[in-house]
Amino acid sequence: MTQRDFEFIRELAYNQTGIVLPERKRHMVYSRLCRRLRALRMRTFFEYCGYLQQEPDEMGHFINALTTNLTAFFREKHHFHYVRDHLVPKWQQRRSRRLRVWSSACSTGEEPYSLAMTLAPFFPRTQWDLKILATDLDTNVLTKAEAGFYPPETLENLPPTLAEQYFTAQGGMAKVKDSVRELVFFRQLNLLESWPMQGPFDAIFCRNVLIYFDNPTKKKIIQKFRQLLSDDGYLFIGHSETLHLISDDFDLIGQTIYKPRIGSISGLNGERK
Repeated sequence: MTQRDFEFIRELAYNQTGIVLPERKRHMVYSRLCRRLRALRMRTFFEYCGYLQQEPDEMGHFINALTTNLTAFFREKHHFHYVRDHLVPKWQQRRSRRLRVWSSACSTGEEPYSLAMTLAPFFPRTQWDLKILATDLDTNVLTKAEAGFYPPETLENLPPTLAEQYFTAQGGMAKVKDSVRELVFFRQLNLLESWPMQGPFDAIFCRNVLIYFDNPTKKKIIQKFRQLLSDDGYLFIGHSETLHLISDDFDLIGQTIYKPRIGSISGLNGERK
């Protein structure tokens, strides 16, 4: 891979996804895209770059190869504890029976399923209209997420009661039970493009995603989050991320959990079906 090849790839990745690929990521780019070259029986990155320009259908494979999908059930546990201990009692007291949560970079599904396991005991479907929207750029991981099958070792950090209550053994894998799967709706979404959902959302999770964007891209995404978040909603970002110097629309309440600032742009009204 020549420097010219790498420059083309990093510019294309930025234009398509907003992901910034600095020089230090060159080896990662090389190793991930090598799989596509082998699948296409190509010998050089120059040939692959030309192919990307000629074949629009390759763009999905290109994006899937470059995106990072590190996740786990109840990753950054304090966020789920906050939802359970602080938000659940608050939501249970309100008049509306509608509850919407968005996992905006859901990867292979562990995050939205963790949210579903956290909320399901408190919001029975017979009494509540609870939906968890789960989106990701990568179509491959969305397919895995929607299927709901996981290697048994991925459940090792779960409390035994949760594993028994929400998973069943099937074909050597652990399958998410329908009582959880039915709460989660998976959709492909590029955060840089138009968003079809209307909101408002009661909570938005966008964790360990902003680190891949430059500041102008972060600002645009956070502004759009604010527009879709209810005025009493919550935004959760990753442990190494911050909205400092990115947005004035939110106040930090601790542990990378944010609330809309009073007087900031109001959330969009309306119901999402």
